[in-house]
Amino acid sequence: MKTKKTMMFSVILVALICIFTMRGIDKYCYVFAANVIYYGSDPKDIQQVQQKLEEWGYMSDGQVDGQFGWKTEQAVKKFQRNHGLVADGKAGQQTLNAMGLGHLLEKQFIKSNYQASRGATNRDEAYLLAQAIHGEARGEPYIGKVAVGAVILNRVQHPSFPNTINGVIFQPGAFSAVSDGQIYLSPDENSIKAANDALTGWDPSGGAIYYYNPAKTTNQWVYSRPVIKTIGKHIFAK
Repeated sequence: MKTKKTMMFSVILVALICIFTMRGIDKYCYVFAANVIYYGSDPKDIQQVQQKLEEWGYMSDGQVDGQFGWKTEQAVKKFQRNHGLVADGKAGQQTLNAMGLGHLLEKQFIKSNYQASRGATNRDEAYLLAQAIHGEARGEPYIGKVAVGAVILNRVQHPSFPNTINGVIFQPGAFSAVSDGQIYLSPDENSIKAANDALTGWDPSGGAIYYYNPAKTTNQWVYSRPVIKTIGKHIFAK
């Protein structure tokens, strides 16, 4: 019995340490459960949740500080109970929809410290990468989506291309998704995850800076590039 109590105490202690460590984490290094706004989430997103809770009287002390602490968790639980939702204290999709903040989770994919990542200097550029993946590789296997994201990031690092994600994606004639407007579609969960994987360093393309679908491309020059591999319907090349 004593052993079980000791183990339970240890688990609780570790959980508390993790929570308080995350509360003090650097603003560019977000660590949080997937698809929720909770401890360690983006302070700007937390602030919007807190603002709604304060307006509706769920946060008695009016503390809108961008830190998801115990008081915010309790306020979320109160809101959830009053709206017939599971009162887990986490602002997931259903809870955010009820608050009118359902859009927040669309951008909630993070690479630890964007400033040190492969070209993404802010959340908007990372989201743009997901949009490009969605527009360019929507019907491709997951690894193919990551590979398309990796090609964009490889171009950012290559001297022959613009040195930002925004510059690479919107370089004239570079991507059909920009030309036909599909870049502006909202990326699905897989495209968001693929962008995150590419940003964290996964490169299934093998260092490619070009890719094309031989059944669709009209660019004959691209056939002169050395082929690295084929993933799905895309050929990846140097």
